[in-house]
Amino acid sequence: MIIPAIDLIDGEVVRLYQGDYNQKTTFDLPPLSQLKSYQDQGARWLHIVDLTGAKDPDSRQTRLISELVAGLDANIQVGGGIRSEAQVAELLEIGVKRVVIGSLAVKETALVQSWFTKYGPDAICLALDVNINDSGEKIVAVSGWQSGGGKSLESLVEAFKPYGLKHALVTDISRDGTLTGANNELYREIAARYPEINWQASGGIATLDDVADVRDSGADGIIIGKALLIENFNVKQAIECWPNTSINISLEVNGSVANGSGDRDAS
Repeated sequence: MIIPAIDLIDGEVVRLYQGDYNQKTTFDLPPLSQLKSYQDQGARWLHIVDLTGAKDPDSRQTRLISELVAGLDANIQVGGGIRSEAQVAELLEIGVKRVVIGSLAVKETALVQSWFTKYGPDAICLALDVNINDSGEKIVAVSGWQSGGGKSLESLVEAFKPYGLKHALVTDISRDGTLTGANNELYREIAARYPEINWQASGGIATLDDVADVRDSGADGIIIGKALLIENFNVKQAIECWPNTSINISLEVNGSVANGSGDRDAS
């Protein structure tokens, strides 16, 4: 259930603070080597978010993603800048196991619903990256977190449940890249309300205690980015805290989510 995450912008490993492209930290780490290290420590899944693609879909890093998929044995989950069925099909054809859809699920709900029907619910993960307002409403952000989508997390879940929604990645944007701990109240709430969905938590993870808290919140998986990059702990230690089951590693590429490692608008 541990999902290490790496964000990539223009081929470089980066981390954003609360999804802000102007608050970027670049790490001098080869993406493939870093992912292989996570894999070798026991990660079963890699989550790749294309932050470049999330900001500018015409600049998607498909070639890089293809090279990463070819060089790894772990299952790969990818998001960032996906705006068409052709792009979904392309990712699945190069070996990506699950495509993460964010903005488009908000903007063109019926289109994404049709992909659930065509490719099956195991092939698609919704990225529900939320800003929580003073009234407690969870408003899903779009366009690489650059704007609000005007729809709530709950309304989108209800829209996709009839189409077999099984996987959803939820990031509290206010926690992303902050190392202040996850929003476990959020994960407890949605896990209790929608127990049939596999919830991936993202944002704010700094310590193994944070990992344990998310484990106990009812979430099914946790994406960890910055804490691993700055070596607060390693993947092996995280897995010892939360043993592997079905999900295990996340890599973000330029456009994610961002996150202690969240999924920066995997759209």
